[in-house]
Amino acid sequence: MWAVGDRTAFEPPPRLVDGAILVLVGLEVVSGLVSLLAGTPDWAWLFAAHAIGGLSLVVLVGWKLRRVLPGLRRPSSRPDGVGVSVLLATLAIAALGTGIAWATLDLVRISGFTLLTVHMGLGLLVGGVLVWHLRHRFRLPRRRDVEGRRTMLQFAGTVGVGALTWRLQDALGGLAGLGGGPDRFTGSERAGGAGNEFPVTSWVADDPEPVDPAEWRLAVGGAVREPASFAVADLTGGERVGFETDAGETAVLDCTSGWYADRHWQGVRVGDLLERVGPTADGRWVRVVSVTGYRWSFPLAEARDFLLATRVGGEPLSHGHGAPLRLVAPGRRGFQWVKWIDRVEVTRHRDLSQWLAIFVSGFVE
Repeated sequence: MWAVGDRTAFEPPPRLVDGAILVLVGLEVVSGLVSLLAGTPDWAWLFAAHAIGGLSLVVLVGWKLRRVLPGLRRPSSRPDGVGVSVLLATLAIAALGTGIAWATLDLVRISGFTLLTVHMGLGLLVGGVLVWHLRHRFRLPRRRDVEGRRTMLQFAGTVGVGALTWRLQDALGGLAGLGGGPDRFTGSERAGGAGNEFPVTSWVADDPEPVDPAEWRLAVGGAVREPASFAVADLTGGERVGFETDAGETAVLDCTSGWYADRHWQGVRVGDLLERVGPTADGRWVRVVSVTGYRWSFPLAEARDFLLATRVGGEPLSHGHGAPLRLVAPGRRGFQWVKWIDRVEVTRHRDLSQWLAIFVSGFVE
């Protein structure tokens, strides 16, 4: 029987708590990384699962700390490697705290970084330190730790608390005047403003000098029948080039650093350029390349509907937002909206080196 007031009645066995923390941290890291590529509402379940998993971790870490803190107060009983364990707990609490704060507060920045960016960085650190912790301290749960209806109810209650807290946090944030939580399912907050008035962000070292319009050319080639090159005037000069240069698209730029901007974009359809050069039968992908070397590739059928934008909100693109040409890819996250484009290439295979370009492009331009 469970005694009234017995806190351990709701707490699973220690080894099972440790195992559950391991599993949830792994799932949180994986779901967090996958969410960076999820930009359409049909992925909303992933963000919900990530949030519920994080809030459930709060309960599990609380049980873990209640068990180990008394021993840490006695120097003679401290096990080897306790410093790394304390570091892991600190990072985990910080990651959980910044995630909860991001979901409750308005767009807050720390030294120029949003709370969401800080949360992601801390989460990756947790994964790294956890590897050491597992090697030196982890013990597998025993069979008796996972048997019985009581254990099932304990974990169901933990997940239930996480789900209920997730549902309540927006309402509590609103009642407290803290902003009421993120505006989009991705966790991003509205940036506000109009035209070019939204944050300027780039990956790692991508920070080129302004592009000279007189020297710039857009090369369209690869697996095509007739490669072509276009000047700025060709892409802004109306119908004289044989395709529409003022096509419009209202789309949400949702940045993985935690903000989004809903804008009307104008420019040239990728599909119109492809019709001009004629992809060959074996062309399957479209690679969009920046002057910095940054690039991303997309399935050809999807890319046809994308826009190569020269204007935003009725204004010419600013340099910080990718002038003279940036990609508008509805349903994709902001880092896939390539800026300062100078090449569009049809390819036979997906360019997997794009994952490396994220980190080195600005260093090799």
